[in-house]
Amino acid sequence: MKEIRFGIIGLGLMGKEFASAAARWFHLTEIDVKPVIVAVCDTNKEAITWFETNLPSISFTTTNYKELLAQDDIDAIYCAVPHSLHEQIYVDIIKAGKHLIGEKPFGIDKKANDNINKIIAKHPEVLVRCSSEFPFFPGAYEIIKAIENNELGQIIEVEAGLLHSSDMNPDKAINWKRIIKFNGEYGCMGDLGMHVLHIPLRFGWQPTDIKAQLSNIIKTRPDGKGSTAKCETWDNATILAKVEQDNYSFPITLHTKRIAPGNTNNWFIKVHGLKRSMEFSTKEPKTLKLLDYKKGQRQAWQNIELGYESAYKTITGGIFEFGFSDAMLQMFAAFCDELEHPQNMLQNFHCVTPEEASKSHDIFTTALKTNNA
Repeated sequence: MKEIRFGIIGLGLMGKEFASAAARWFHLTEIDVKPVIVAVCDTNKEAITWFETNLPSISFTTTNYKELLAQDDIDAIYCAVPHSLHEQIYVDIIKAGKHLIGEKPFGIDKKANDNINKIIAKHPEVLVRCSSEFPFFPGAYEIIKAIENNELGQIIEVEAGLLHSSDMNPDKAINWKRIIKFNGEYGCMGDLGMHVLHIPLRFGWQPTDIKAQLSNIIKTRPDGKGSTAKCETWDNATILAKVEQDNYSFPITLHTKRIAPGNTNNWFIKVHGLKRSMEFSTKEPKTLKLLDYKKGQRQAWQNIELGYESAYKTITGGIFEFGFSDAMLQMFAAFCDELEHPQNMLQNFHCVTPEEASKSHDIFTTALKTNNA
């Protein structure tokens, strides 16, 4: 089996999730390429210790990412750092000739994203992709295949969102995502929006005529030092827009919310068409909602129990339930598959492209301008 030697820059939650996915690679049954994590980097030495303890494949650790990039035995990088660090680190990764899967939003703002894209254009030999796991859930993947096969007919309306309640507690201490310097002005849109836009942008559903409603709900939080700090970024965002097709248009609604009661981490998509309508939510990970319409006949939604039916086949039986860690594994399988077989992947739904990430920046930038307009 071909090995892709990975380094990880940023050893927080998502860095650990990637390490866990790599450790479970034998879970996949058909793919002929695998990641091997050989180096890690974080400015926090305690974070490095966890990786040294749990990943015997690691041969190099550092607190300076440039030292990691100088290692000849590294083929690719997974980078999960705050938004303010994307531009410089992503640019340096690409210039070093390392393939990259980086976290969203691929730059703190549009200017940073444009600068990253300029370097990508100069290095076509480097595969660059953005992280987005949720479309690899079985229900979402079924919707993707149905759209590809034109099973829905003319699209009537699309709604998608990622809803958190992670910031519901006003006593939660402030973190970098509520500070413009580190998170950027996009707020929750930059943090969550690429997940929401992955499927729409893949099918060319570029929102136009954008109107946004952005909310800063909790304006101050404990600073962890006995005082309070100002919350500078948006908690919640709803974008109302339309998509122009060849000879018609349809509305699209996009939600990114960090204060959504009852939702710990709920990604959903609804695509309604004249022939078929389909809905999926990670709240019900085994259930796909489907309505087939035949002219003049009664309409009835079906709940289809999908079980574990993933893009890349695994050892897990179909009766079991799919979860976030499984989606991570599937996403990284797609990245490794595309890297090794760019013209002949086992399945054709690949990770977010730089072009799609760039379009998300166009949308978020417009949303900021049209807020409450």
